[in-house]
Amino acid sequence: MHPPPPLPPGAALRRADTDTELRACWPVMQQLRPHLANADDFIARVHRMRADGYRLLAAWQDAQVLALGGYRLQENLVYGRFLYLDDLVTLDSARGQRWGEQMIVAVQAIAERAGCAHFVLDTGVANTGAQRFYARQGLANHAIRYGRRYAQGAAA
Repeated sequence: MHPPPPLPPGAALRRADTDTELRACWPVMQQLRPHLANADDFIARVHRMRADGYRLLAAWQDAQVLALGGYRLQENLVYGRFLYLDDLVTLDSARGQRWGEQMIVAVQAIAERAGCAHFVLDTGVANTGAQRFYARQGLANHAIRYGRRYAQGAAA
């Protein structure tokens, strides 16, 4: 993996913490999570997820969000301390500009600074484009995940 290019003028990677910042992230996150009802639903979920350590890193070009990386630091018996990347998405109009690569590098740096032993993410089995992208970033497929959805559970 090559280092990402320098950020263009006016661009920055920084966390989205306030409701105003989260609202600016909504159009990008909606592309990845279209099942979310609206910006208020998204913001409420992020607030709840923060109790489990969820953070949202955003690529900003001036006041516009171009890409997002939602992550949390965790620990389990499989990986030890690790960073889990819940969400990675680039605004459709900004694809091909290496924002996804910028986000992967930035989040991996957070994992390293936090002393994590692993960096982990999931992608759908049919999402072959994402799988190729992750392989280009030096990530390897180490697991297959199984799951079941429950109707009585919290809305997804």
